[in-house]
Amino acid sequence: MEFIHNIIDFIVHVDDHLKSLVSNYGTWTYLILFAIVFCETGLVVTPFLPGDSLLFVVGTLCAGEDAPLNLAYCLGLLSAAAILGDTVNYFIGHKLAPQIFRNENIKFLNRDHLKRTEEFFHKYGGKTIIIARFVPIVRTFAPFVAGMGNMNYLRFLSYNVIGGLLWVFSMTLAGYFFGKIPIVEKNLEKVIFLIIVLSILPAIIELWRAKKSKG
Repeated sequence: MEFIHNIIDFIVHVDDHLKSLVSNYGTWTYLILFAIVFCETGLVVTPFLPGDSLLFVVGTLCAGEDAPLNLAYCLGLLSAAAILGDTVNYFIGHKLAPQIFRNENIKFLNRDHLKRTEEFFHKYGGKTIIIARFVPIVRTFAPFVAGMGNMNYLRFLSYNVIGGLLWVFSMTLAGYFFGKIPIVEKNLEKVIFLIIVLSILPAIIELWRAKKSKG
């Protein structure tokens, strides 16, 4: 329970925690941020890690004359983390596909998340890799399902690179350009909460539509 509480606290107060990381670890913060983005996109066991809100706050910490983080470093490193994470996730899904199709019990795999992602693929096709970048949970499972379904790797890689760059650049630059606006800066926690709500809204709508069609 304490672990779950700490994760929720980190997600909701990601701005305070990132400021603390920068204060305590200095340039090592870049490596920590790289690891968070890589794990959030690359490991199906960590879909709960912050994504959109993390990138937005990183952008705010790159703005201003005395910014503690460098924008170019963050854009480059976090784009690499997102692309590498999806690539690793793709090959994990490809490797585990035989076990999954034999219906073997894989404890770490949340089959509800897997099913939801498969529905996204059914609706959007290969473009799911790009669209999923902006949808929590699905973002983590999309490359896994692509690997499981034997999507052509070069095709997957093109979607992966486009999606990774779009996601990291759009969210980070949004924080960079808007995060220092007085009304945003004073209400950053509310903005973070709004980003979280808006990011999970598409998944909630899709879930509601799926239940409605069945009912």
